[in-house]
Amino acid sequence: MKFNSILLKAAVTIDKYALYVPKTGTFPKKFEVGSLATGVKKNGNLDLGIIVNTNKDAKSTASAVFTTNRFKAAPVLKSKQVLESNNFKDVNAIVVNSGCANSMTGEVGMADTEKMCELVNKKLNLKDQTLVMSTGVIGQKLQMDKISKGINDIKFGSSYEDWLNMAKSICTTDTFPKLISSQFELKSTGELYTLTGIAKGAGMICPNMATLLGYIVTDLSISSNGIKKILSFAGERSFNCISVDGDMSTNDTISMLANGAANNKTIDIDSSDFEDVAANVTSFAQQLAQLVVRDGEGATKFVTVNVTKSKSFADAKIIAETISNSSLVKTALYGEDANWGRILCAVGYSKLENFASLDESKLNVKFVATDDSIPKELPLLINGVPNLNVDEARASEILALNDLEIVVELNTGSEECSFWTCDLSHEYVTINGDYRS
Repeated sequence: MKFNSILLKAAVTIDKYALYVPKTGTFPKKFEVGSLATGVKKNGNLDLGIIVNTNKDAKSTASAVFTTNRFKAAPVLKSKQVLESNNFKDVNAIVVNSGCANSMTGEVGMADTEKMCELVNKKLNLKDQTLVMSTGVIGQKLQMDKISKGINDIKFGSSYEDWLNMAKSICTTDTFPKLISSQFELKSTGELYTLTGIAKGAGMICPNMATLLGYIVTDLSISSNGIKKILSFAGERSFNCISVDGDMSTNDTISMLANGAANNKTIDIDSSDFEDVAANVTSFAQQLAQLVVRDGEGATKFVTVNVTKSKSFADAKIIAETISNSSLVKTALYGEDANWGRILCAVGYSKLENFASLDESKLNVKFVATDDSIPKELPLLINGVPNLNVDEARASEILALNDLEIVVELNTGSEECSFWTCDLSHEYVTINGDYRS
């Protein structure tokens, strides 16, 4: 009977497009985007996108964080080379194709990646100033005849529709395009600047990083050292804190491009506005990364794992990641089973350098409701001892929510880390059982 109820639950769909896709947007000055359906995707959907900086009055700066998979795809290697050879300056375009990852394709794949960049550089009258990214099936060659024609034919614009189509063009198994945009003020001057983010990802999601591509563009002026530090800090607390299924891709890339069109005084590491900008970018990146988890393949729940009061941030992150990657925890969440023993088990086998953050007699575990119902918190383990008076009915209510929170209090320090994950359902197996088809 319970199994049947789970199947029925999986059949209930949420209109994620209506919930998470903006209807309008304000976008950074002097950026344009273009997208096209080249015919690479069998369904005829958009599969090619380009972001271009049109500001000629200031030098752009850029940075990126890449997959730590040892088998890095050709576009990852090429983008690293472009950034380093340009000293993280004068990067003015990003080209991305979906439908083929161009990974494990040898010399031919590298040549195709070089060709994509050459075509964009020629079209936009750039030198070696284009980053390239690919996503899709590993081990297949790019259909360069279609992609080459697409790059030559693509048109650019800066409207909401243009940006939304750019987000659509990088989707693979995604059920909705991931696009967010926000405006902020510099504390020192009150000058406005804009951040726009695009990401793709729904499966093969696990740090470091996840099977995803992401772009954050801004009209701020930021130094090359500043943008590297900001993206590294933000990425560690956003895209490196999400998990869907514990798998890591060969193509993962998060890039950030700043073009200086806001005409602010350049933000450097020692600038008075640096910490505030870094905090805004981090919060913004977290919102974008969370959309990837919300679109997790077959997922029915969005779960925040908060590990608090740890000796170190590193320990808190390792523990949060271990809980988030546990198939047993994720299946219990899907089945709405308050089996906190699986959470405790994951804490215990986390691969910490030492156990300074762990003291069994101080450990608390609780579920937290994300709606207005009460009681909001449901203690499961208190100072290392099971709560024998757990309200199972209340536990079922919390676990039935689409959004819920797991809190693990280590009570050995003051550091904390939040991780975002989802449940693991029958539908995940269905989606990935025939991904290539």
